[in-house]
Amino acid sequence: MKLLSRLVLVITLTATSVVAQTKVTPPKNKYTPQQDVQIGREAAAEVRKQYPLISDSQISNYLERLGDRLVEAAPRELNNPVFEYSFTPVNLKDINAFALPGGPMFVNRGMIEAAGTEGEVAGVMAHELAHVLLRHGTANATKAQGFQIGALAGAIAGAVIGGGWGQVVSQGSQFGLGTWLMKYSREYERQADLIGVQIMARAGYDPRDLAHMFETIQKQGGNGGPEWLNSHPNPGNRTQYIAQEAAQLRVAPRPNTAGFQQAKQRLASMPPARSMAELEKSGGMGNGGGGRSTESVGRIGEAVPPPSRQYRTVQGGQLFTLSVPANWQPVSSNNSIKYVPQNAYGEYQGQTTLTHGVELGVARASSRDLDQATQTLIESFVRGNDGMRQVGAEEYFRLSGRNAIVTPLVGRSALGGNERVDVHTTMLNNGDLFYLLTVVPERESGTYGQAFDRVVNSVRINDR
Repeated sequence: MKLLSRLVLVITLTATSVVAQTKVTPPKNKYTPQQDVQIGREAAAEVRKQYPLISDSQISNYLERLGDRLVEAAPRELNNPVFEYSFTPVNLKDINAFALPGGPMFVNRGMIEAAGTEGEVAGVMAHELAHVLLRHGTANATKAQGFQIGALAGAIAGAVIGGGWGQVVSQGSQFGLGTWLMKYSREYERQADLIGVQIMARAGYDPRDLAHMFETIQKQGGNGGPEWLNSHPNPGNRTQYIAQEAAQLRVAPRPNTAGFQQAKQRLASMPPARSMAELEKSGGMGNGGGGRSTESVGRIGEAVPPPSRQYRTVQGGQLFTLSVPANWQPVSSNNSIKYVPQNAYGEYQGQTTLTHGVELGVARASSRDLDQATQTLIESFVRGNDGMRQVGAEEYFRLSGRNAIVTPLVGRSALGGNERVDVHTTMLNNGDLFYLLTVVPERESGTYGQAFDRVVNSVRINDR
């Protein structure tokens, strides 16, 4: 994802702990701070249902104290009084942390355990706090005009709960919108780095600890680093510009950091944490079923059989029916349903991948204009998936007796080469956008073309 916004650099003087600092101007945002809070509150509620939280009071209190110290050091002009901050420890060994619009922050146990000093934990938290202060989540949403606030909350929660980022077929709600909202551009990352190190200096931490933690995440990528780095891409020369900014800052007196070692000792006394992947495979993502199905259909990379000539009728809840080849199996999540052949869906090189088949779902759109809602969906999907692009003009057709659009896309296949993704969209009576996408490696599109046509033509929507 590459979002464009200007980073204004102005050297200013202050009379406090900061001698000279780089000023960062927040990007354009059509949402209000109150809407940030609403979106973050709703998304956080879903995350708390799904994630294994640490209820230990010593760990929770430590993280709250550290978070409060950083909030106190935040730039006053950015720290809106309506923000609702919370700092929640998560019992996962992946090195990860994330903040939602309006203030909720979640810190994995693995981040604390991987840190060598409290400053390194504070650095990552200050960086995440900066995303909240600069309102980067809803700044991304501003680029995806056409979606309601409630849909944004669900999209963000779906992207976070679903795990993984930038998938060819997003497992978050809103078909890739949540992935885009929570995947920051390199420029936004640079902004968060600069504000983050300024917060660290005011709070009494060496700003260079942030760069040290980034290096730790990079080195320990196999333990969860890629998840954080995929949503927080390196702007380039990160260590260098953090060091340059640090040289301009006067660090406040260092706080008492005894709580850091006590927290690490407390974590070490607990049973080992599982990774996100282990948790999902065990079916332990809360009681709501999680945002992503982890069921595999065969093994990715092995031969995928051609579509059967026999078809069977299947049902998507009470909303639709369709016919699919008899050798395609259903894979459901709380956001979508897929029908895939053997060896076409599952874990591949650490990511959940769909190589052949169809996916159906619903995206909530504020506009009842089919063209506008579709274009918003396509743009957000393309921007959120590296290498994905539109390869031809949209075509109009009829789907289940109503006006519809099919948009052709091409992306990178996990099996090598390109893949063809056709996105079919139509409006539901309540104003939501119904989508059906087909996925196949480009070299096999001839084999699947007739089957895809039959599936699409068989769709019957029942939303009366």
